[in-house]
Amino acid sequence: MGFLDGLLGHGSDLSAAEVNGQLAGILTEGESVQVAFRLIRDLIVFTDRRLILVDKQGITGRKIQYMTVPYRAITCFSVETAGSFDLDSELKIWVSGREPIQKTLKRGADILGIQQAIARSIR
Repeated sequence: MGFLDGLLGHGSDLSAAEVNGQLAGILTEGESVQVAFRLIRDLIVFTDRRLILVDKQGITGRKIQYMTVPYRAITCFSVETAGSFDLDSELKIWVSGREPIQKTLKRGADILGIQQAIARSIR
């Protein structure tokens, strides 16, 4: 991911191996990462059991907030793919009891993979 993309808040794909190392102690036994994205220092992680939002706070990033969203709490979601002149994709997830979670991903991000991961997980 380029520095400019990071400053603009655009996401980039991460491998499951990278995320497993960063979430050691957070993932439960047998839980596997399906799709993950980095937004500057933050992460959006879709596992086979839940959505995990990782928010690194402060200048050093030592303080970290982990938000877990069980897939059963997702009431609806939308994806918007990048167009000819639009350089980014958008993801919105509505969770019962709160405002929608909105994330912007750079062009080429696997937005349809995210859509499939959510669709498979919420029944």
